Amino acid sequence: MKPATHDLEVLKSQFSVLAVIDIQERLLPSISERDRVLRNTRFLLDSAQILGVRTVFTEQYPKGLGPTVSELTSSSSSAPVLEKLAFSAAEVLQTAGFPNHSGSENSSQIVLAGIETHICVQQTALQLMAAGHSVFIAVDAVSSRNLFDHHIAIERMRHAGAVITTSEAIAFEWCERAGSDQFKALSRLVKERDLLPAVA
Repeated sequence: MKPATHDLEVLKSQFSVLAVIDIQERLLPSISERDRVLRNTRFLLDSAQILGVRTVFTEQYPKGLGPTVSELTSSSSSAPVLEKLAFSAAEVLQTAGFPNHSGSENSSQIVLAGIETHICVQQTALQLMAAGHSVFIAVDAVSSRNLFDHHIAIERMRHAGAVITTSEAIAFEWCERAGSDQFKALSRLVKERDLLPAVA
C-alpha cells in the first residue's frame, strides 16, 4: 500500500506556522500529562524562534479561562495572541493571515500544539484541512483531561489527513541540515530538554 500524499510532505520553516491552542491558566491544571505538554510546546516555541518559524497563540474566552501560561509566552512575547469563542481556531487564524504564503505549493503548513486534543485542537485541525491546509499535530505537545478522548481524537485526525508526528521530528524538519548555526542552537536545545527531569 502506498503512503497517502500528505504523509510524504516534509515541513519547511519558511512555509510553516506554529499555532499554540489554548494553553491557558485555568485550563491547564486539569489536563492529563500537562508537564509533557508544557515541555514539548516550549521546545517547539524555542525551536521556531531559532529557525524563523512564525508563531501564534490562541485563547478560548480568556476573560473566564485566563491568559496563556507565562511559561510559554515569556520567550515568545512578539507572537500575536488571538482570542476566540468558537472551539475551532481555524477562523481566527485565517482571518489574521495564518497561514498566508501565496504562490507556493507548500504554502500552508500548520503545526498544532495545545489543549484539548479532542475539542479545540481537533476542530481546528479538521476545519483547516477542509480549507485545504496541511496540518501537522505535535502529538507530544497536545492532551486532554481524559486520555481516552485524547487517543481517539489523534486517530480521528490521522484518518482525516493530519500528519501525526513529534515535536523533535518537527524541529529537525524545519532545520533540514546539519552544520549551520541554527543546527548547533537546536542541538543545544535538545540536550537542555533531555536534561530536564522525566515526566510521566
